[in-house]
Amino acid sequence: MEHTTPTSSRKKEHLRICCERAIEAGDAGFGDVRLAHNALPECDMEQIDIGTRFLNTPLGSPLFIAAMTGGHPDTMEVNQLLARAAEHFNLGMGVGSQRAALENPDLADSFSVVREEAPSAFLCANLGIIQLRDHGIEWAERAVEMIDAQAIAIHLNPLQEAIQPEGDHDTGGCLEALRNLCREFKRPVIVKETGSGISAATARDLYGAGAAAIDIGGWGGTNWAAVECLRASDVGLARLGEDFLGWGIPTVVSLREVCSTGGSVIATGGLRSGIDIAKSVALGACLGGMALPLLKPAMQGEDELFAAIDTIHRQLRVTMFLTGSRTVQDLRRTHVYITGITRQMIENSY
Repeated sequence: MEHTTPTSSRKKEHLRICCERAIEAGDAGFGDVRLAHNALPECDMEQIDIGTRFLNTPLGSPLFIAAMTGGHPDTMEVNQLLARAAEHFNLGMGVGSQRAALENPDLADSFSVVREEAPSAFLCANLGIIQLRDHGIEWAERAVEMIDAQAIAIHLNPLQEAIQPEGDHDTGGCLEALRNLCREFKRPVIVKETGSGISAATARDLYGAGAAAIDIGGWGGTNWAAVECLRASDVGLARLGEDFLGWGIPTVVSLREVCSTGGSVIATGGLRSGIDIAKSVALGACLGGMALPLLKPAMQGEDELFAAIDTIHRQLRVTMFLTGSRTVQDLRRTHVYITGITRQMIENSY
């Protein structure tokens, strides 16, 4: 039996482009965020606790291994290494869209290997909102079963779909499909954007539908318009992608908007250090997710990946020390300064 499908081949192509080409665009806004320095931190840096909880699950730190890959035989090794890291550091982890494996079960091992390598980690399955609408709760259940996940992420990617040659352009009925899933599903449902951010108005709709958490996926990191530009063989589609490289809500702006509506939030989109994770937590996020900064070391090997995570955790711990935060809960109470265009956007949002 053929082990790849058009969806599967697209996943491999996405992985190759993300590793080899310049696909980051925009400013997430973290440069406009400063945390109040505590010149007299009454704590021992070596005793600072970076552990936290998300959806009633204890985790080793607020670092979330954001959804990246799967769905092609060549992606299995990357998922193995990421899962080993999740297990070793007790981190939450999301897998890439499982559509390819749902279309062709022969590809399921590129995802199920994650649970094999991380038997006790918090894992999050991944299904597109359009696939949920078209195939119903059965596909969500199969996605969760595939990796024995504790939660499922329903991803939203209208920009990518709009400029992708194979894209789905009709999103009618998706909110109702989400509402039905949240009402009937036994696992928490996380709704995630993939690089264009989520507004306060959309967040209210998602929480109203029953979402347990929102992953904002803000503008300023991996840019899927850029990825699709590089994939496009059609000159018109490539130009269309270029036209929308600047489309989206910067991560910090989206984070402030979504946090204002209540509910648990994962900050993703342009986080590149433990300092960015600390800033995200101080702004109201439960977790700070990274994909590209972990994908590249994962492609190099386990030692490189573990070293990258150690560095992120050291940055987080030093930031907590310099704000006088003994715990992640303390960090959430740190005073935050926001300047520049980010502040202007937040103050002028309506």
